Amino acid sequence: MMKNKLILFDLDGTLWDSSAEVTEAWNLCIREQTDRPEQFTLADMHNFMGRTLEVIAAMMFPSLPESEQLRIIQMCIKTEQEYLLSHPAALYPNEQQILTTLSEEYALGIVSNCQDGYIQLYLSQCGFPELFCDFECAGRTGRSKGENIRLVMERQNITDCIYVGDTQGDADAAKEAGVPFIHAAYGFGKVHACAAALQSLSELPETMTRLGI
Repeated sequence: MMKNKLILFDLDGTLWDSSAEVTEAWNLCIREQTDRPEQFTLADMHNFMGRTLEVIAAMMFPSLPESEQLRIIQMCIKTEQEYLLSHPAALYPNEQQILTTLSEEYALGIVSNCQDGYIQLYLSQCGFPELFCDFECAGRTGRSKGENIRLVMERQNITDCIYVGDTQGDADAAKEAGVPFIHAAYGFGKVHACAAALQSLSELPETMTRLGI
């Protein structure tokens, strides 16, 4: 059945929480593959997530030249991908059931600032990749999250869309794309304004109904 409404999700802090696994993988990479002293905490990772890799790299290694920042973070990403293959990240409670219910009425997709391959990793591990019709990321297009939201909408030929995410960057992206924003308040960030806030993913179906979307 063709659907004329689209829900796009951020990934980290919205559909899964890989922060502990990514923190361990990045610290492992830095210890074993560089001479840098930095080791990052889970709180650090929560602050990093949702940002582009270039911004994260600058936050991690502010004293290094940009080229070196990017070289190290690319090493971290490679280690992260390998680590997550054997250490799957946690989904949120009843995620498959909730998204299956939503998919009966809405097309579902993912837009993230992550590197190419990260969304694919989630899809390969979640157990329900067929529920998503499309995805896009900064690592694949080089575009802003707002631009990628519009890109997926155009590909799916859907103008009625809402974006669900957990950070102010997600709220800003929804504003840039001209779509309503629902805050996943159970995630990693706070926002200044939103159409609605979720304390758990399970609240999303009722929230969509209440908003008349």
